[in-house]
Amino acid sequence: MQEKKYLKWYNKVGYGSGDLAANMVYALLTSFVMIYLTDTVGLNAGIAGTLMMLSKFADGITDVFFGSLIDKTKSKMGKARPWMLWSYLGNAVMLVAIFAIPKSLGDTAKYAYFFIAYTLLNAVFYTANNIAYASLTSLITRNNNERVQVGSIRFMFSLATNLIVASITVGLVGKLGGGAMGWRNVAIIYALIGLIVNTISVFSVKEVVDEDEGAEKKEEEEKLTLLESAKLLVKNKYYLMIVAVYILTYIQTGIAGIGIYYMTYVFGNPALLGTFSAAQMFPMIVGLALTPALVKKAGSMYKVNLTGYCIAFFMRIGFIIGGLIGSIPMMLTFSVISGLCVSPVTGDLNALIAATSDYTYRTKGKRIDGTMFSCSSLGIKIGGGLGTALAGMLLEAGGYVANAPVQSASCINMLKFMYLGFPFITVIITAIILSRLKVEKANEDWDREHAVEKA
Repeated sequence: MQEKKYLKWYNKVGYGSGDLAANMVYALLTSFVMIYLTDTVGLNAGIAGTLMMLSKFADGITDVFFGSLIDKTKSKMGKARPWMLWSYLGNAVMLVAIFAIPKSLGDTAKYAYFFIAYTLLNAVFYTANNIAYASLTSLITRNNNERVQVGSIRFMFSLATNLIVASITVGLVGKLGGGAMGWRNVAIIYALIGLIVNTISVFSVKEVVDEDEGAEKKEEEEKLTLLESAKLLVKNKYYLMIVAVYILTYIQTGIAGIGIYYMTYVFGNPALLGTFSAAQMFPMIVGLALTPALVKKAGSMYKVNLTGYCIAFFMRIGFIIGGLIGSIPMMLTFSVISGLCVSPVTGDLNALIAATSDYTYRTKGKRIDGTMFSCSSLGIKIGGGLGTALAGMLLEAGGYVANAPVQSASCINMLKFMYLGFPFITVIITAIILSRLKVEKANEDWDREHAVEKA
């Protein structure tokens, strides 16, 4: 029997555009906050990185907290949409605050100012917005194929936004006054764009009520405490695996923020950052467009995801060799193929989370979509925060000197490890995790054992 369809094409595109808004914040932070802090504000990379890492301790609590709040929310707009709408105001304000650190402050005050603004953005506003947005994958449709489609579309917007931000930001900063003024003006523009698009995304979809859940069951689930919800999460091994995949992915994204340093000091041409970003992101956009069809043909997300990462393993070896011999064409070629291979995981990860939430509902009788989707925000912020923090610490350990015309050999070697070697390590670990992420089969096995017919 064919699954019921819930979404029109404009609902899917409208929902997906929400990741454009999210990445107006995230892309600017991960790619440029460190170089802004070191080269414009004059802060120490190691200290700044440590502060970012410390702020992550708050994130682990607020992710589950906001997920639980979303599960308990009752409004005319639904559970998640109100949180997605209002939280972006805080995102916009805090993004501008981070890139507008007053020059008049002393160094200690600058560190404190940055830490407070960075923590408020990540632990409060971005958390609420991202969990609400991710939860909508499960709340706007019960159709698994539609979940894969909207997941692919949202990350197409994500990658396109990351590509644009990586390509135009440095030039835009210069055109808008340069230095501190340029960074502040860019942050204001990105914040306003994000605010408008986020609002459009919120009102482009509606949440659906699961007809299989009765009023009594809903009342019972709303009484779940934060601790009870957290226990349901940690008892679901697939949730923990997805958190690990997110953390690894965004640690790598955070480390990749040194791309501007690599292009500047290894290749001597910072403009190459846009070229390398395009070589990775354009094929991923193509791969995301193909993901729903590939998953449908293969019959499962598991097969497509694992195959892609196994191929990416060999592509990363070619990328490293190209980097070591200084061949830009070779690096770009293997980067294109690698990006194409890993894109399905990016596209169907939200559908996997929805399947993981369905697994908890099957095995525990509790539907906690909002809390379950905390893994996306938790993984993004812990991974991105750790990645950016590690980038700062490793730069400091390598002997990076801000604004120096030439860096030391130790710094160059560290940049090569971070840009060439680190992605290879994350691909290996992610492939191992994906080989165990069989949540689709677990759901099918449960349905078979309990004689449940597919809707």
